[in-house]
Amino acid sequence: MKNLAEKISASELEVMKVLWEAGDALSLTEIRTTLQARFDWSDPTVKTLIRRLCEKGALEQEKKGVYYYRPLLSRDEYNAWAAGDMVDRLFKGSAQELVAALVKNKGLSRDDIDELRNMFRVEE
Repeated sequence: MKNLAEKISASELEVMKVLWEAGDALSLTEIRTTLQARFDWSDPTVKTLIRRLCEKGALEQEKKGVYYYRPLLSRDEYNAWAAGDMVDRLFKGSAQELVAALVKNKGLSRDDIDELRNMFRVEE
């Protein structure tokens, strides 16, 4: 899924978000209505983004009177790739440097730190 995730543009990601939020297949009209409310995108723009995602293998299309679209890439798969890509690009692959930056810049609360500590605690 890494190769697929890295091919998705920022605009295409907005289409994916609409489908992930819906949790089910949506028609072109349903996708377009949501995106036009958020971004005021034209009909041809939305159609182009959907077509590209289908060509990349990120969406599947099913005809039930009209076409319905379903994501083939999950939000978790995309987020895992995006997090790893960010760590690689910004922190030279060091998750420790990422956490240090968050702590230093107060991006983590005391509760966040405690929760992380509990996640890493190994039972003996």
